[in-house]
Amino acid sequence: MEVRDLRMRYGAKDVLDGVDLTAHRGEVLALLGPNGAGKTTTIEILEGFRMRSAGEVSVLGVDPAHGGEDWRARLGVVLQSWRDHSKWKVNELLDYLGLFYGPYSTQDRPRPWPTGELLDLVGLTGQADLRIKSLSGGQRRRLDLAIGIVGRPELIFLDEPTAGMDPHGRRDFQDLVHRLSDFEAATILLTTHDLAEAERLADRILILDGGRIVAEGSADELARQMSTHAEVRWTTDGERHVHSAAGDPTGFVRQLLATHPEVSDLEVRRANLEDTYLGLVQRAENITELEEVTR
Repeated sequence: MEVRDLRMRYGAKDVLDGVDLTAHRGEVLALLGPNGAGKTTTIEILEGFRMRSAGEVSVLGVDPAHGGEDWRARLGVVLQSWRDHSKWKVNELLDYLGLFYGPYSTQDRPRPWPTGELLDLVGLTGQADLRIKSLSGGQRRRLDLAIGIVGRPELIFLDEPTAGMDPHGRRDFQDLVHRLSDFEAATILLTTHDLAEAERLADRILILDGGRIVAEGSADELARQMSTHAEVRWTTDGERHVHSAAGDPTGFVRQLLATHPEVSDLEVRRANLEDTYLGLVQRAENITELEEVTR
């Protein structure tokens, strides 16, 4: 994907105000941001479901505003929830939906995904003959994932994909994302409010706030942008100590161990993704407020 100066206006309100982003083949991107930041609008434009006000957008080499059926067959979309098909059996629904992708099969990417293999991939083999209305919430979410990838997509949009899943389901989903990106070379753009999940899955994290990308990078890169100090904790003679070390704490730790060889329970803490995310969003909001005051 290539997005340059993407803008979206509803009436007098700018929802997107010059968004730039790039995604490469096989890359996993997490789009984070507070409610109302413009995440859903951005994704709907990339999917071709919403027309933009301005900007240049290329998704799989095509402008989504003009994408045809052959282009749509290359996409996978997993919404937050589906509310129909309750009387279908799981395997019958996937068989039926897969028929629509057959004409777009290629030698490099045969379509659709065989139903049995797909059910095994999302952990629903035991529920293949059940009616959808009898599935639990977590099982239904697994089915949503299966529906989204039945066409063996090259680019996948995941909107809050693990909502309603138990810890086991979340772990299986993370394994599935790695399988899709590593072995299927699929590019994945996901939105989530689970920052730990974003940190585990994403090659790059984009933080959207006020209609703009205010930061991007890996979790470690973002943390380094916001954290100039590391907290070193250790125990000596039964007493717990804490030291704030500016920059790289390696030198302090070496000196500590050289002068106090009896140190135990040594740990170095930097800002986690949640600390970084909140800090970046707050900084962006402060800048926006300053810009409005100085106009």
